[in-house]
Amino acid sequence: MASSEYVGLTIERVEHLAIVTLTRPEVMNRIDDTMHVELTNAFRDRDRISDIRAVVLASTGKHFSAGGDFDLMMMKHDDIQVRWAHAADGLRLLTSFLEIRLPVVAAIHGDAIGLGATIALACDVGVSHPRARIYDPHVQIGLSAGDGGCLLWPSHIGMARAKRYLLTGDPLTALDAKELGLITDLVDQPEDVLPAALALAHRIAHLAPIGIQATKRALNHVMLTRLNEVMELNFAYSLTVLGTDDLVEAIAAFKEKRDPIFKGR
Repeated sequence: MASSEYVGLTIERVEHLAIVTLTRPEVMNRIDDTMHVELTNAFRDRDRISDIRAVVLASTGKHFSAGGDFDLMMMKHDDIQVRWAHAADGLRLLTSFLEIRLPVVAAIHGDAIGLGATIALACDVGVSHPRARIYDPHVQIGLSAGDGGCLLWPSHIGMARAKRYLLTGDPLTALDAKELGLITDLVDQPEDVLPAALALAHRIAHLAPIGIQATKRALNHVMLTRLNEVMELNFAYSLTVLGTDDLVEAIAAFKEKRDPIFKGR
C-alpha cells in the first residue's frame, strides 16, 4: 500500500521491498528543498524497518530527475544563510544514500541530470535503457559539481573519465554509461526498466539479509570514508560558486534560449 505522508514522492510496500517513487513529473522531478528532506527521511525511515530487505528508487513522467531547481539556486545566490542550510541538507541527503544498510536499486527510466544523476549513482545498482541519458551539467550553468558528483563519478568510472564528463557536462546515453561502469543493467525499453529493477530487488531480498547488509556496509565504508575527505571541501566550493554573477547569467541565458557569456566573477 502506498504512503501519502510525503509531497513529492510515494512509498509502497511490496513483500520485503520498499518502492520509493518520485512523483512530480510536471517539474521533471527536480530536487528542491522539500525533496531534499523527504528523500533523506524516506531512506532513513525505511532503514529502521527490520523486515524490509531492499529498496527500489523509481520515478514518474519522462525524466528520472532533472536535478536542481533554478528558483532555489537564485535564492541561494542572494542569501548566504540559504546556501549554508542547503549545503547541510545536501550532505544529509547524500549521506542517507550511502549509510542505508538496505541495498537500493535505481530504476532510471528517463534522463538523470545533475543532482538527479547523483542520487541515481548513489544507489547500489542502476537499471536503465539505452536511450536514457545520464549527465552532470553543473559547469554549464556556472556551478561546480558540488552535490556529490565529485565523489561518485570517480568512484564509478575513474578520475580521468570523471574529469572528462564533469568538466564538460556532456551527456552519456545509458548504453555508453554501462560500458563505462556508471550503471549496471540495461533493458530494451523505458517500460521494461521498473519491472527489471523490481525483479533484481526481489532476488536480492530473498538472499540472507544479514550477509547482504554486511557486504553492502563493507563496500560503502570506502565511499563514506571518501565522503568525509571530499564533500566538506566540495560543498564549501559550491557555497562560493553559488554567489557568482556567472550563475545569474547562466540561468538568464537558459531562459532566453541563448548562449551564456561567462566573465569569471
